[in-house]
Parts: sequence; C-alpha cells; structure tokens
Amino acid sequence: MLKSKVHFWTFQILLVLLIVYVSTKVSFLFQPIILFASTLFVPILLAGILFFIFNPIVRFLSKKIPRSLAILIIYLLFIGLITFIVNAAGPVIVTQLGGLVKSFPGYVTDMQKFINDFSHSKTFTWMMSQDYVSVSKFEQTVVSTLKALPENIASSMSAVFGVIANIALAVITVPFILFYMLKDGHKFPDKLVQFLPMPYRKEGLKIFKELNDTLAAYIQGQIIVCLFVGVACFIGYLLIGVKYALILGIIIAVTNVIPYLGPYLGAAPAVLIAFLDSPGKAVVTVIVILVVQQIDGNVISPLIIGKRLNTHPLTIILLLIGAGSFGGILGMIFAVPVYALLKAITLNIVRLVQLRQRSRKEQHLNV
Repeated sequence: MLKSKVHFWTFQILLVLLIVYVSTKVSFLFQPIILFASTLFVPILLAGILFFIFNPIVRFLSKKIPRSLAILIIYLLFIGLITFIVNAAGPVIVTQLGGLVKSFPGYVTDMQKFINDFSHSKTFTWMMSQDYVSVSKFEQTVVSTLKALPENIASSMSAVFGVIANIALAVITVPFILFYMLKDGHKFPDKLVQFLPMPYRKEGLKIFKELNDTLAAYIQGQIIVCLFVGVACFIGYLLIGVKYALILGIIIAVTNVIPYLGPYLGAAPAVLIAFLDSPGKAVVTVIVILVVQQIDGNVISPLIIGKRLNTHPLTIILLLIGAGSFGGILGMIFAVPVYALLKAITLNIVRLVQLRQRSRKEQHLNV
C-alpha cells in the first residue's frame, strides 16, 4: 500500500515538472494571454475596490429606487466630489509641484554640499580608514551609477509613459466595469450556489456574505486609515512649516497602504525636504510622523480594520519583497490586498467544495 502511494505521488510530481518544463519551452504561446490579463488586471482591480465602497450605498438606495438609477446617482455624486476636490486642491497641487520642480536643482546642490562637507569631516576620514570600507569600490560604484544615469532616466521616462497609458485605459474602462458590477454583482452568489445541492445553498450564501463583508470592511477601513494618516501629516507639516505639505501628505497617505514599509517610504521625502531646510525641522518632522503612526497603529487601525487579514507578518514581508521586485512601489501597494482577496476566495471555494463532497457522501449513504 505504501509503495503504491509513493509511486502515485512520484508520478504526480514528475508530471507537474514535465508540464512546467514544456511551458518554459513554449512560453511564447502564453505571452498574448499574459499581456491580455495584465492589461485588464488594473481596471478590474480598481473596479473591484470601488465596488466594495459603493455597493452598500447602492444596496440601500435600491430599496427605494431602481438599481440603475441608484448607480447613476452615485456616479453623479462621485463625479461632483472629484470635480470639487480638483477645483479646490488642484491649483495648490500644481503650484507645489511646480515649486518642487524648480527647487529640485537647489536641493541637489544642497545635497552635494552636504556630501562634500561630510567627506572632509573626521567621521568620514575614520570610516574610510577602516578595513571594511573600500575607497576604490566606493569610487567604482559612484562612477558606474553616474554612467548608468542617462539610461536609467530614459527607462524611467518610458515607465512614466506606460503608467500614463494604463491610467488612461483605467479611466475609460473602470466606469463601465464598475457599472455592471454594481448592477449585477448581487446576483453572482445566487448563480454560483446553484452548483450546490439544495440543503447546502443557504450555507453557501452565508459563505459569500462573509467573504463580501470581510473584503468590504478591509477596503473601506484601509481607505479611512490612509485618509487619516494623510490629513494628520498634512496638518502637522503645515504647523511646523514643511514645504509642499499637501503633496507630501498625499504621498504618505498612498504609501500607508503598504504594511510595515509604507510609513517609512512615505516619510522619507518629507524628512529629506525638511532636513535640507534645517536639521532641527527634520527632527520635528520625524516626531510628527511618529505621533501620527502611533495613533494609527494603536487606535485607528485596530478600531477600524482590526485583524481581518489574518495573515502572518512574515507572509506579508515576503509578499512585499516579491511584489517589489516585480512591480516596484505599485506592486507593493497592491500585493497585500490582492493576496487577501485571493486567499479569501480560495478558502471559500475550498469550503464550497467540501460542502459538495459532504453532500455526495450523504447521498451515497442514503442510497
């Protein structure tokens, strides 16, 4: 019996390895599929996030008016809100961006001056005299970085154009995808449980409701937390006189989606700009960010989000490392929510399969 099981699993493993090997040899056949899926991924993901935000409102309004009319009202209100935000904050953002671009050469000069002063300091001389610091290697690294700078700038520009194209595609497609999600999404659980036997359809609907509630609570809670962090840091930056407070507040709000690393990534630009103004202001900026993060970590996030992800910190760190190597900052932002979504869907599919298998066993016993 043991020998037959060993043969069976050996055959299964060899079959999987053979499939992987053959797939690597004919990978060109999958490139159109991968391109198609990657093109649709961002619009569908954004539409899904907006679905969980707007669906409770649509559900409430559809009790009194037709569902399509409720969706149309939400679209009009959302467009009005975006228009108001653009008119109110747009000029400030444009002004601060223009000022940041104009000040960038000055910041570079200040950094060069700081590095030059530091290179003549006793601390730097002592560091260079240690065995673990190689001056030649340091010089080679600087030279190679400077030589690769034009190529890096060119690749960055192409990446920027790619992001602009993806944004344009999302702006065009997301409203249509979201409309049909809001219009017919509530029918999906009823259609899917038709594959289950009648006695288990009620439990299947319960599973889908739990999945929907968990994802909706996490997405809505994450948005509230990011808004709190962004607004609180923006107010703090204004009070201590950090330049470009609105842009820096938006940056830390967006990066706060990334667990563990996000707050540090979002804080770095603010601390750097404050440091170039004065080291004392940089210290105060760090204190402001730490206070906001402490309030977020100890009060806001546990109260609003709690531990709904139920994911081990090591898993999150590995996800961030892998997603960061493939997709950069955007990959790190979407890694954990996408993982949580796939995990929840997989676990609930397993539960549905187990329900179906249990039903078949009971039918077999009854026969």
